[in-house]
Amino acid sequence: MQSTISIPQHWDYPRFALEQRTEQGTILGLYYYPSGTELAEQFDEGWRYVLMPNKNSNEISYLQENQFQPLSPQELFTKITAEIEFYQHQISILQQQLAVVTGGSSNG
Repeated sequence: MQSTISIPQHWDYPRFALEQRTEQGTILGLYYYPSGTELAEQFDEGWRYVLMPNKNSNEISYLQENQFQPLSPQELFTKITAEIEFYQHQISILQQQLAVVTGGSSNG
């Protein structure tokens, strides 16, 4: 089942989505500073995004929409392909370890 997020009609719609990959990292969260609030007066009204540069990082960035760029389709393809190859290699290693543990027999 897909989750649904409701955004008030008087707010602008966010340009980017959760888990979207960007040049600065993956979007983990987002929040909005509505007009007429103290935060919007200090930091400008609009969406803020929480990005993590990579999955092994303990750093996160808080950026406005104009402070980062989405990946191009080619960059996205390249990153996803590399990630698939990494996990296929990890699976291969685990299968070899399992074969050693089971004495070479497979139950699949």
